[in-house]
Amino acid sequence: MMVQAYGGNLPCINLASPDMVNEWTKFIAPILMYVLSRIAHQILRPLSQPYITSDIIIGLCMGALQLVRKSIGDQFVFILENIADFGMICYMFVLGLEMDPFVIFKPPTRDAMLAYAGMLTTLILACAITPWLHYSLDPDIIRFTLCLAVSLSGNGSHVLTRLITNLKIGKSDVGKLGIGAAVHSDMITMLLISIGFVLFPPGYLTTIPQERLKDTIKMGSALVIQTILAAKLSPIFMNWVNNENPEGKTLKGSHLVLSMAFMVTICSCAPWYGYSPFMSAFMAGLFSPSEGRISKWAISKINYTLTILFYPLFFFWIGCRLDLGAFKGLKPITWANFFILLLITTLGKVVGTVICGIMLGFHWPELISLGLLLTVKGHFHVYFGVYAFRKQSIDNTTSLSMLFVVFLTVVHIPFLVNCIIERARKRVPIHRMALQWLEPTSELRILLCFHGLHNVPSSINFTEISRGRPNPGIVVYVTDMIELTDEIAATLVRNNEGAKTPTVTDKSVTEMRDQVTHMFQSYVDENGEGITLRRMLALSTFNDMAQDISALAEDLMVCLIILPFHKNMNADGTLDGGHPGFRYVNRKLLRNAKCSIGILVDRGFGSVQQISKALPLLVAVIFIGGKDDREALTYAGRVAWHPGVKLTVIRFLVDKNSENAPRRVNRRASVAEQEEEMKLDDESFALFYERYIAGGNVAYTEKHLANSSETFNTLRSLQEQEYSLIIVGQGGRVNTVLTMGLNDWQQCPELGPVGDVLSGSGIFSKTSILIIQQQSLKGQLDGLSDEFSIM
Repeated sequence: MMVQAYGGNLPCINLASPDMVNEWTKFIAPILMYVLSRIAHQILRPLSQPYITSDIIIGLCMGALQLVRKSIGDQFVFILENIADFGMICYMFVLGLEMDPFVIFKPPTRDAMLAYAGMLTTLILACAITPWLHYSLDPDIIRFTLCLAVSLSGNGSHVLTRLITNLKIGKSDVGKLGIGAAVHSDMITMLLISIGFVLFPPGYLTTIPQERLKDTIKMGSALVIQTILAAKLSPIFMNWVNNENPEGKTLKGSHLVLSMAFMVTICSCAPWYGYSPFMSAFMAGLFSPSEGRISKWAISKINYTLTILFYPLFFFWIGCRLDLGAFKGLKPITWANFFILLLITTLGKVVGTVICGIMLGFHWPELISLGLLLTVKGHFHVYFGVYAFRKQSIDNTTSLSMLFVVFLTVVHIPFLVNCIIERARKRVPIHRMALQWLEPTSELRILLCFHGLHNVPSSINFTEISRGRPNPGIVVYVTDMIELTDEIAATLVRNNEGAKTPTVTDKSVTEMRDQVTHMFQSYVDENGEGITLRRMLALSTFNDMAQDISALAEDLMVCLIILPFHKNMNADGTLDGGHPGFRYVNRKLLRNAKCSIGILVDRGFGSVQQISKALPLLVAVIFIGGKDDREALTYAGRVAWHPGVKLTVIRFLVDKNSENAPRRVNRRASVAEQEEEMKLDDESFALFYERYIAGGNVAYTEKHLANSSETFNTLRSLQEQEYSLIIVGQGGRVNTVLTMGLNDWQQCPELGPVGDVLSGSGIFSKTSILIIQQQSLKGQLDGLSDEFSIM
């Protein structure tokens, strides 16, 4: 394309010329690197791979493109090198700032001993093997060998900490040990490299022994002075800035500028005398205070900038600086050198960790896993390999081999963590406190809560229909939910000194508890075969009540907590505005309880005087699908055993042939996840059908619906029928075609879309609703506590 200025003699601009293509490539290639690395990260996300994995892949692939290599000249690569050097200086400063150097002078902890053992064995292996493999082009083989050995004995604590945290094992004993050992290992290796730069100055400074001695003394003195300034002057300056900018107020711009200038000044002291700017930044950060608002601000902002902007550009520079096409992959010696590097890194860490761990009394299979975790390398090790290539200490192939080793030490971690979790599941008892997982020979334990006397009749009827078979029976912990007010707190009396549970002497509370106890005891005496009654009290502020009830349920090992709805029925059959405090408790329990939860919306359920064959109670359970509906169906199986209950199961199925069926489905769930959930639904329903429906004990009906609008109309029609109680699941559905949109106008989201429709506050109805939520399994560990201990 030719572009010429109108009416002038200016030269034509050829936008398709090689020079213009090169300029456009320089502009587009870094942007394309950023976009492709993010796309690759999203593709690798199901495998839980970190950003460094996708950055390495895309960076090498981009650098291997001949169009990119031809278009980006030496001058542009030089600019990228300066950017990479500056970014690594920032990285090293933050790395040091997040560490505490004074732990070296304390008695070594278990994670420190594991770190030292793994480092020592790796160091010995590397020093014994690498000199014979001719990795180095540098005539000073001793300096290169020591530097390589120390680098291999370290790890990337930043990368490992992020991985362990994201994979949900950061609170486990193996996760804590891994993070602690990684930080210790990283700090010691960086300190050794920092000191080694002084004792073994690079050959490019000078080769004359006398001059090298002068350089050593000069750099060592500068480093000592810088360290003293960082350790003594930084706390004074940082404390002054922190006092001037208290928490909750915006940081002053002038103080931010002063703080940045101060940090730069501290980092620049030693490099003026020939010391490495990277290690100088690390030492300055290491001996600067890590606590305080300014330090935390610097850590968060620099880490964010590095992750978002620097790392993609850094790995683009790596791809341009190294030539993947020139990798000597056809030579056996290349692969021998590569696998020996990988073997030294892996075997050294594993052997040292296992030997030290066995002496500390840990299990050897977990020690192997911990050793493999500690093999992780990070961005510094990538930079180290390229930096050695820049200084002509190694060739292109060796530098690429080091990069491949870093890649392999990172990519296996998610799979290793999955193995750790699987072993933990086999060794650590997993308590699935839900009805669906209750053994048939085990008694059902229910924590039955209520607000006052008005909840007692419905609670008694609930106990009656839930009793099931006399053997093994049911244990009901009748629990008063009472707000701890100042008036009640003033009446509390401790029985003896040090007693944990005080006695409530408030007259209104004691009278109410006596009446409740009498009503329940009368019921048990008359009809209580197979029922064991226990009395409990949840006396707390509304902020603490949910936590206390959850702890109580965990201690009692109950499978189900039943909570009254926060709204009560008016005389006209509608529901009142409700109590916000009890609603807060209900919602918090639904989020945090470690067992199944039921919320009972009472619309006259307590008015049923007698439940018998002569006067059967009509109960329905709605089954759409999902874990909560499966839990509701399991509870309905207990209800079906009662001779005075006439149970009907209503299953909602999708009518795919209807013209009103929506095309849009749940995009959040994968096809495999939907198929797995549907399989569990079918298995659960088939088991229920075989036990109860096939024998004629339970009625069954199907509703073929096309969309949520038809679901809404069907639910409304059920309220017009003479059901005394409808049991539904709270949510947990993967296929949401039949409930999509129902939650757009929810009044009470804690009831779920179906429960909210059935319990509409402004609607006259005599049908009570029981909404059940199955125990929420934490995160990706699927029922395994994230604080598991297997070491």
